[in-house]
Amino acid sequence: MAEEKILKEELKVSGEVLVSTLRQLLHEGNVRRITLKDEDGKTLIEIPLTFGVVGVLLLPVWAAIGAIAALAARLTIVVEKVEETPPAA
Repeated sequence: MAEEKILKEELKVSGEVLVSTLRQLLHEGNVRRITLKDEDGKTLIEIPLTFGVVGVLLLPVWAAIGAIAALAARLTIVVEKVEETPPAA
C-alpha cells in the first residue's frame, strides 16, 4: 500500500491573479486543502478539497474567493498537496 505524504507550499499573489492561480492549482489534481491568508498571516478562508468536489459544489466558494480578491492587495495561498510514495519493499 502506498504512503501519502503531505507537502505544504506557500504562494504570494496579488488579488487580481488569485482566481487564475487557484484554478491552475486545482487542475493539478493532487491538492488536498487550500488556505488563503492576508498580509498579516490571518486566515481568511480554508477550503478542504476531496476527490470529486469540484464544479457546482465549489460555486459558493468561488464567489467568496472573488470577493476576497477584490478586497485584498496581497495574499498568501497555502497549498497542501498529497504525494504518494511507493511502499517500501
